[in-house]
Amino acid sequence: MISESLQANPVIAALGDLAVAAKFEFEELTVEVRPENILAALAIIKETLHFEQLTTVTAVDRYPAEPRFELVYHLHSFSQKERLRLKAWLSGEKVEIESACPVYRSANWYEREVFDFFGIRFLNHPNLTRIMMPDDWEGYPLRKDYPVTGTRY
Repeated sequence: MISESLQANPVIAALGDLAVAAKFEFEELTVEVRPENILAALAIIKETLHFEQLTTVTAVDRYPAEPRFELVYHLHSFSQKERLRLKAWLSGEKVEIESACPVYRSANWYEREVFDFFGIRFLNHPNLTRIMMPDDWEGYPLRKDYPVTGTRY
């Protein structure tokens, strides 16, 4: 839900119906979009709102809650000296979302890291392979249900 005070915000106005929720937290605007709208939202944020840089893509596992994964994109506008946080929630049943690489090339390694540690699949990613863990590693070590004791080899 978007409060009336945020309706006039230029980011919310530009995103229109793509924004399903918004709030200010930690002195930054946080906007939530549906996973299926992530590319459209990122394109508007880059081309219309001039957020030139994607500085981070990360995730939070909220297990056992559903939707399980909170995917977070941090964007920066140098020209406006502003930061923006974009979020999308993913179900534990369907852990996939379109890759941001067509809009921000810098998403490549960030998405590979999120895939490697959380198992979130980025559809149409140019090279979705492990980046930190060995290629033969089983599982995703930052998931809350990943075993933290015992032998894993």
